[in-house]
Amino acid sequence: MARALTREQVRTVDRIAIEKYGISGLVLMENAGRSAAAIMRDYWRSRPPESVVIFCGMGNNGGDGFVIARHLVNGGTDVQIGLAGDADRLTPDSEANHRICLAMGIPIDPADDVAIGDGDWVVDALLGTGFSGDVRTPMARVIDRINVTSKRGVVAVDLPSGLDCDTGQPSNATIEADLTVTFVGEKAGFGAAEAKPYVGCVRVADIGAPVCIVRRVLES
Repeated sequence: MARALTREQVRTVDRIAIEKYGISGLVLMENAGRSAAAIMRDYWRSRPPESVVIFCGMGNNGGDGFVIARHLVNGGTDVQIGLAGDADRLTPDSEANHRICLAMGIPIDPADDVAIGDGDWVVDALLGTGFSGDVRTPMARVIDRINVTSKRGVVAVDLPSGLDCDTGQPSNATIEADLTVTFVGEKAGFGAAEAKPYVGCVRVADIGAPVCIVRRVLES
């Protein structure tokens, strides 16, 4: 499955997995976040971070960030979450994982109030494959601060926030990632020359969707 996925193909894989195979969105999110956390730990093996700051948006990309936070904490990593919006606007699956993080005692504060230390790796779980156009404030402000402040490095979840999934074009505010952990397969826009400075090293994480779905979607 060397071919990259478009925005619409990503949605189709998720829809078929949920509607025809009965795999809930919550299970797919759990698989995605757990796989991403494992890839991050492997990437950091030679120099583990002192702590990790995870910035989460309101959509399912933010939900992936909550799952990643849980699994990093379970592995002994100090994690702080910055929430870029109001918790009552979270999607249902994201809200479920937000509640688990709260129950675990993981610190969750407004994104603007979360400091990025010199020893911190930053995880970008702000905007997902559905994004296109321009990033609005206050999200754009959070992205710009990550790019300017992060000293150790940045991991993008699925794709760098602000990057167009299909075209690879950066927007007015785009995360400059050192590592992109993308789900199911690379995204169509990653091959664009304009995307190269933003995606960094790319690793693909499994979400548990049957491989036959991905093959069918790629062939259709």
